[in-house]
Amino acid sequence: MIIYNVTINIHESVHDQWLAWMQDKHIKDVLATGKFSSARMVKVLIEEEMGGTTYSIQYTTENKATLEQYYLEDAPRLRDEGLALFGDKMLAFRTELELISEY
Repeated sequence: MIIYNVTINIHESVHDQWLAWMQDKHIKDVLATGKFSSARMVKVLIEEEMGGTTYSIQYTTENKATLEQYYLEDAPRLRDEGLALFGDKMLAFRTELELISEY
């Protein structure tokens, strides 16, 4: 299993609008691609020096090939929507994680 992790720091001036968009639209749109089996959103409890609030959204998929397919077919459109809405008020970075074991 692969976890596609998107960590986002959102500026306080657009926080509530962004949070509603994430929960009501964006995460659902990512799941609607059919390339992920689940998603979870967590708040990072460490305060950043730059301010804002940081969240991690973790999408699970079966394999790296499916994630690559998402990058090619869906990611540009979905990323562009967030950029158009929130611009430089949103800073995101992405990581890919491979699940080794669960206990």
